[in-house]
Amino acid sequence: MANIKAVKELKNTGHWPTLLAAFLYFDFSFMVWTMLGPLSTEISESLATHGFMMSANQKATLLSIPILSGALLRILLGFGVDKMGPKKTALIAQGIVIASLFYAYLQGESITYGELLIVAFGLGFAGASFAVALPQAGQWYPPKLQGVVLGIAGAGNIGVVLDFLFAPKIAELWGWQAVFLVGGVLSAIIWVAYLFMAKDAPADVYKPNPKKLSDYLKLLRDKDTWWFNLFYAVSFGGFVGFANYMKVYLMNVYKHDMAQIGLHILSEPNVKVVAGYFGALCIFAGALLRPVGGAIADKMGGVKSLYLFFGAVAALAIINAVVPLPFWAAIVVLFLIMANLGMANGAVFQLVPQRFGRDIGIMTGIIGAAGGLGGTALIKTLGWSKGAFDGYMAGFLIFAAVVLVAIVGISLVKTRWRTTWGVTAGGRI
Repeated sequence: MANIKAVKELKNTGHWPTLLAAFLYFDFSFMVWTMLGPLSTEISESLATHGFMMSANQKATLLSIPILSGALLRILLGFGVDKMGPKKTALIAQGIVIASLFYAYLQGESITYGELLIVAFGLGFAGASFAVALPQAGQWYPPKLQGVVLGIAGAGNIGVVLDFLFAPKIAELWGWQAVFLVGGVLSAIIWVAYLFMAKDAPADVYKPNPKKLSDYLKLLRDKDTWWFNLFYAVSFGGFVGFANYMKVYLMNVYKHDMAQIGLHILSEPNVKVVAGYFGALCIFAGALLRPVGGAIADKMGGVKSLYLFFGAVAALAIINAVVPLPFWAAIVVLFLIMANLGMANGAVFQLVPQRFGRDIGIMTGIIGAAGGLGGTALIKTLGWSKGAFDGYMAGFLIFAAVVLVAIVGISLVKTRWRTTWGVTAGGRI
C-alpha cells in the first residue's frame, strides 16, 4: 500500500520525463558497463585462437577494470554534476562510452588483450552514470519520496539482465564483436532521447551548491561518509560483482548441469547461452527489487531494512560456501542473494539523501565509487579463490565475513543517527 501511495504521489510532483530519462540512461549504461561479463567465455575463446590464453586472474582483471574505473569515475562525474549540472555531465560521459563500443566493434577479433583493457576502462564511464542519474532524478522530489524515486532511477540495474539474456545469443549468431555494435547503436539512441527528455531541476525546486576541493575533503572527513561507503560497498559491490562474474562462476561450477538442461529442457545446445539465461534470472531479482527495497526503507526505516537484507545475504553466502548444493538449489540461493543485495541498494539510498541532502551529487559519486570498489574486490576475490583453491568456498566466506562487519557497523551507528540528523531528516531512519 505504501508503495502504491508513493507512486501516486509521484504524479503530482517532480518531473516524470526526467525520471524516465534517468532510468533509461542508467539502464542502458549499466547494460554496456557489464557487457564483458556475459561475453567473457566468447572473448576468451577468441583470444585463444590467436594464441593468447587468459588465466583465471587475467579474466578477473578484465572483468574488474570497468567496475574499478566506473568506481573512480563516479567521483569525477559527481564533481561534474555539482559544477555544470547532471545533463551536460551525462552527455559527455555517454559520448565516451559510445566511442569505446564502436572501437571494440571495429577492431573485432583482431583486438588484443591490452586493447580490451582500454575498452574496459572506457566502459567505466557507463558505470559512473550512477553518479549522474540518481541525483538528477532525486533533485526533483521531496525527502519523503527519495527511497522510491532513487529506487526507480537505480532500477536501471536491470540493464545487466538484458546483457545475459541477449549477448550470448547475439555472439553465437554473429560473433561477440556484434554485441558491441548493438550496444553502440542503442547507446547512441539513448543519448538522443536523453538530450530531449532530461531537464536539470530549476532553482525553485533545487538550488545547486557547487563545492570547492576543500568541501570534498570535508565530506571525506565525515565518519558517516565512510559508514555509507561500507554499506554500499557490500550492497552494490556485491550485486555488480556477482553480476559481472556470474557467467564465469556458472560455467566453472555447473557447466555439465547446464548442458543437460539446455539439451533436454530448453532445446538450447549452446551451454554459454544457457548460462546467460540462468545468470539473467538471478540478476533480474536484484535489479527488479531495488525500488522495493527503497519503498520498504521508506516504510520501516533504512536501518531496520539493512539489518534484514544484509542478514539474509550473509546466511545465504555461507550456505553457498559450505554446502555442496545441486544446481537448482544453487540457483535459488544465488537468486535470493541478488534479490536481497538489490533491496539493500534501495535501502542505503533511502538514507543517503536524508543525511547529505545538500551534497547529494558528490556524495552519490563518493558512495557509488565505494560500491564499484566493492564490486572490484569481490570479482578479484572470486578469481583468486578459483586460482588458489580451484573453487569458490574461500571467496564466498570472505564476502559473508564482510557483510557481517557491515551488520556490526549498522549496530554502532543506528542510535546516533536516529538521535541527531535523523530527527529532522524528513523520512524514517
